[in-house]
Amino acid sequence: MYKKNKKSWVKHLDFLLLDALCLEITFYISYMIRVDKMFRFPVIQDYYDRLALVLLLLDLSIVFFTEAYTGILRRNRVQELKAVIMHCTAIFLGITVYLWVTKQSEIYSRQVILVFWAASIFVEYFGRCILKIIVRQYMIHRKKFSKMIIITEERYALECVSDFRDNRYKEFEVAGVVLLDVDKTGEEVYGVPVVAAADTFLEYVRLNVVDEIFIHGDTREGSEALANELIELGLTVHFSLVRESQLMPNKMVEHYGRYMVLTSSMKIATTRQLFLKRAMDIVGSLVGLLFTGIAFLIFAPIVKLQSPGPIFYSQTRVGKNGRQFKFYKFRTMVVGADAMKKDLMAQNEMKGLMFKMENDPRIFGIGKFMRKYSIDELPQFWNVLKGDMSLVGTRPPTVEEFKQYELHHKARLGIRPGLTGMWQVSGRSDIKDFEKIVALDTQYISNWSLGMDMRILFRTVLVVLTGKGSS
Repeated sequence: MYKKNKKSWVKHLDFLLLDALCLEITFYISYMIRVDKMFRFPVIQDYYDRLALVLLLLDLSIVFFTEAYTGILRRNRVQELKAVIMHCTAIFLGITVYLWVTKQSEIYSRQVILVFWAASIFVEYFGRCILKIIVRQYMIHRKKFSKMIIITEERYALECVSDFRDNRYKEFEVAGVVLLDVDKTGEEVYGVPVVAAADTFLEYVRLNVVDEIFIHGDTREGSEALANELIELGLTVHFSLVRESQLMPNKMVEHYGRYMVLTSSMKIATTRQLFLKRAMDIVGSLVGLLFTGIAFLIFAPIVKLQSPGPIFYSQTRVGKNGRQFKFYKFRTMVVGADAMKKDLMAQNEMKGLMFKMENDPRIFGIGKFMRKYSIDELPQFWNVLKGDMSLVGTRPPTVEEFKQYELHHKARLGIRPGLTGMWQVSGRSDIKDFEKIVALDTQYISNWSLGMDMRILFRTVLVVLTGKGSS
């Protein structure tokens, strides 16, 4: 799933909050300076509180309609000063118009308004300059980047790689280069390794963490065919825009580095949608952790009595686009259950890469009850809160399962794995064919919406309470 380009006011919420704080503080300081000279008007504070709210609404409106933060990190000091003067002057004029329309100009001190206008320019300008230094340093030194692979031809390789690597405030890491016309695997282009050739690249994608692909070159037919294969794997593809392809789904034209590109993915989500999904994850996980604590108090002593060993079970699972993370559950199997699994493979009831047994001998007494009602899954709310998982998504495979994935299976990993998903509400363990699970997962990714997540969560509660399809 691809996150659509943000509007400047959404992308720079930090600057939005900073400006609002600077304006409000400056306004009240301007008022207090005036109050020291006019103590005979003690009740006027109420009116100024109202005007402070109007000021805030004016600020938000101006930012929203003028895209005030577009390119803010690329502005030099003179450009920033001009932008701040225009912003503060627009607010000053807005206040003037408001006071004239509402016929309240006689209530407020003109000195307060004028001092506020002049002081806000000074405070907001220096506030922005300081925050820009902090943000720039963070963007330069941060470690969590989207992993991007450049696919191009040898003659364009140096130009593409240098353009992306020289962008200091990028949102991605150029992890490798693939040359379509020659095989130079193992060599480097501008310090970036050539990771594969045209005929070995798909295997590289299957085994490594790759989030996004940038394709640039003259060989259109072959590039478009490759792009479609990559999209089907759940990756986001940026196609250097020479002419629009009619074959690629969910197309969106945008600037990527210094290139105009045609971006396509299985599903393109807006910033608002992804923000709300993450907010729902955070709120849901916090509530879920309360239930996890209650379950711990009830079941931890029973687990200890029935099976000596730890209360919690952790395992390395594979998440979004191949990233590995620690996955937590309440322990419902005997200690050493993973080592016993290979002896039980002949009794596996699943067709494909997953393992399920209806009467698994490794599960001890209370564990069967906990698994039937998914109580063992509650600690995964911690994974959701951390951001390793989402409330709704695709179930994360084990490392061993992931190593056996065929190419099309990796489409399941195009989003964060989920605590629940289409598989869980469509039969859970009653579905024995792994390919059907993959089909359900890709259906979810392609048709995702917040409404779908809400429906899946509601159906999950019903499934868990009835214990349907569990094993």
